[in-house]
Amino acid sequence: MAVPYGTRFAASFDQVFPMGALMVGEVAPDMEYLSAEDRGRGKQAKQRVDERTGKRQWKVVVTDPSAEKERDASVTVTILADVQPVPPQSVQVMPGVEVRPVSFEGLTVEPRVMGDKFRYQGFTIRATGIASPQVGGAPKRSGEKPAQGEQKAA
Repeated sequence: MAVPYGTRFAASFDQVFPMGALMVGEVAPDMEYLSAEDRGRGKQAKQRVDERTGKRQWKVVVTDPSAEKERDASVTVTILADVQPVPPQSVQVMPGVEVRPVSFEGLTVEPRVMGDKFRYQGFTIRATGIASPQVGGAPKRSGEKPAQGEQKAA
C-alpha cells in the first residue's frame, strides 16, 4: 500500500491523549527559523502558514500523562487557525500551582521519523481548535449502549 508522504490521518482526542492533556505555557505563534546571518541582516521572522489550509500555525506545549516514555511526556501540538486561539481557564490544584486541562478539536496526526542520533517513529500533531475538556463520567464511545436508567441521545 502506498501512502503519500505528508498524509495526515484524522484521530480523536481520546486516541491521541487517552488520559487527557495539560497545557504548559501559553499559545504562541509558530515562527519560521531565521539563521544568525539573516538576523544580523535585519530580516524579520514570519509566522508559519499551513500549506494545505492556508491558516496560521500556533504552537501549544502539553504534558501527556499517558506517555510511556519520558521523551513523549511533553508534546507540541500545532493549532491551525486564522486568529490566536484562547485556551480554557487554568485550575488551581494547590496554592501557587495551576494547571490548564485542555482538549483539541479536529486532530490529525502525521507520521515522522524523529531524533538525531537515535531515530524513532514520532508524529506531528495538528488541531483546528482548543477547548476545555469534558468533565464528569467517561466519554461515550460510538456503538455503546446507554447504561440502565440513561436515556439515549436524540
